[in-house]
Amino acid sequence: MDYANDPELNGKYLGTITKDFAAVSDTIMEASSQVRKMDISKYPIFVFARQEVPIGSLLVNADDAGLEWHVFASFLELFVQQGIIGAEGIEAFQQTYKDPNEYCCLFVLDEEFTNFVFVPYPED
Repeated sequence: MDYANDPELNGKYLGTITKDFAAVSDTIMEASSQVRKMDISKYPIFVFARQEVPIGSLLVNADDAGLEWHVFASFLELFVQQGIIGAEGIEAFQQTYKDPNEYCCLFVLDEEFTNFVFVPYPED
């Protein structure tokens, strides 16, 4: 695999994720804000997956929006409940988590790649 853009994010993913993220970043930013304002979680997570997955709630249907990636809204506590993040990993995740007003926490889920990626929101 070619890891030229990031040690963990293959170039083929970077391009399609960035393109789709730019198209839906306002929607994601608003959902992140609501999750935090409503005290659902301080740690919103947005799942990017090419197929429907049982993680969180569907926020953007790729087929309806003309995108490659479906977007699901979730959060840390749900990831712990579903066993994606173990109890021993909560503190490390919280320390790694970036400012949600500036960065989106993506959980990219695909056959060849599954990982957390922090993507900055586009400047207005």
